[in-house]
Amino acid sequence: MSIKMLEISRGAPGTAIYPTVLHDDTTFVLVDTGMPGFRDAILERVREAGLGELRLTDIVLTHQDVDHIGGLPQFLGAAEAAGDARPNVYAHADDKPYIEGELPLIKVPEERLNMILGQFPEELARQYRATFSTATPDNVSHLLTDGQKLPFGGGVTVIHTPGHTPGHVCLYHHASKTLIAVDAMIVHEGQLMGPNPSFTPNLDQALQSLKKLTAFDIAQVICYHGGLYTDRVNERIAEIAAQAS
Repeated sequence: MSIKMLEISRGAPGTAIYPTVLHDDTTFVLVDTGMPGFRDAILERVREAGLGELRLTDIVLTHQDVDHIGGLPQFLGAAEAAGDARPNVYAHADDKPYIEGELPLIKVPEERLNMILGQFPEELARQYRATFSTATPDNVSHLLTDGQKLPFGGGVTVIHTPGHTPGHVCLYHHASKTLIAVDAMIVHEGQLMGPNPSFTPNLDQALQSLKKLTAFDIAQVICYHGGLYTDRVNERIAEIAAQAS
């Protein structure tokens, strides 16, 4: 199967994240990059999944949150250090200004960002600030649009699902009937739930966005927080979306 879910531990129980890899015989695409410094852990999981010989060509940033974009500087820096081409980086236009550093992250004021970066080695913090700055080259090379078809892993459809952030997107992998839901939903104690209200500024919009997913035949969901869910998926998503006002 040309899709793999990775599990990256963040230390404390229940705080793992689940980035996704889409691949063919020679290359792979990474969906989200984790926190600053997560590159090595992600590549180790890629190797454990039997994909270690493949070349990273593309990165999809599903939205602007630090735990999704934080590892990007390492991936870009490693390509530059090796003299390789930078991976293509995809994001939705509504989150692009934040990923470029033109605007501050919606949910992370500067004081909070300083606290987060203070938990990492100084070099990682410096690299993060340099990358997400207008003083450095653009990070996003390709814009994602609602309904766009991408060839990754044999074919995915982009679904714009604003609410968690303005530019949040999900991806539907056709061959496996897998929804890469990212933060549009979570899996908590084995149950598929709506987005985490504490981190979703426009909760009703986020729930309204889930109605778009009912157009797809979904056999399984990968949530960035909580991992894989497979039980009566279409019905469960419809139940969650019905909570919208």
